Amino acid sequence: QVQLVESGGGMVQAGGSLRLSCAASGSIFSINAMGWYRQAPGKQRELVAAITSGEDTNYTDSVKGRFTISRDKIRNTVYLQMNSLKPEDTAVYYCNADLRRRSFSSVGRYWGQGTQVTVSS
Repeated sequence: QVQLVESGGGMVQAGGSLRLSCAASGSIFSINAMGWYRQAPGKQRELVAAITSGEDTNYTDSVKGRFTISRDKIRNTVYLQMNSLKPEDTAVYYCNADLRRRSFSSVGRYWGQGTQVTVSS
């Protein structure tokens, strides 16, 4: 069994900062990419940022220069540092990990339960 547990969400005023964390635990052989998605009310879930095992990163245009994704491979944890937050960043943020549970397993995608981020104007 694999679990991804997020933390760090909350409410902040525009211009403020939050740091999200997501720790993967359980039966894990290796983790490839990890990432953060978000879903605002009435909208589709969208990719916010992703990081590969080689630590290449990718960001959606609206967060470039404001958000930073990083990971701790020893702790199987991914972080999202969010600065200069805007009301339009308000959403439920989900982390995901593409991982193998055994050396011979195919890669599967696992999701966290989501954490609410609310930015007030």
